[in-house]
Amino acid sequence: MKKVAIVMGSDSDLGTMRKAVEKLKSLEIPVEVRILSAHRTPEACAAFARSAQAEGFGAIIAAAGKAAHLAGAIAANTLLPVIGVPVKSSTLDGLDALLSTVQMPSGIPVATVAIDGAENAAILAAQVLAVSDAALAGRLAEMRRQMRQAAEEKDRKVRAEFAQE
Repeated sequence: MKKVAIVMGSDSDLGTMRKAVEKLKSLEIPVEVRILSAHRTPEACAAFARSAQAEGFGAIIAAAGKAAHLAGAIAANTLLPVIGVPVKSSTLDGLDALLSTVQMPSGIPVATVAIDGAENAAILAAQVLAVSDAALAGRLAEMRRQMRQAAEEKDRKVRAEFAQE
């Protein structure tokens, strides 16, 4: 099975990215977590991206705040799908990171989830891997079934609470 890399620009992003790690593990996807910076460790960042496919990764999730160039720097150095997670910062509430992540030049795409959308990034990475992994596709289908079941139960409860007598 292919593994997923979660790369962060700083350990301050770890609180946000724990949700991605937990979701990937719950789907039985091997995950490796790294701290690499597009600005502070650009050589290490590029080397990681260039070797990721050969190291058995099938997707990379890159999280960063503020200027948020990490996902783009990684995407420029790999053919693997890169999913960017803009991280909310105190400066502009993550809008700066969102725009830095989503506004990539033609030819170097980065899929981008919501600000602090780590769990959706993990699910998207799992969906990418599931294209060639039937067992993982089954686990994703089961996850969706459980989500639907939980929503239906909440609907039943609220309808019962507010039912006309």
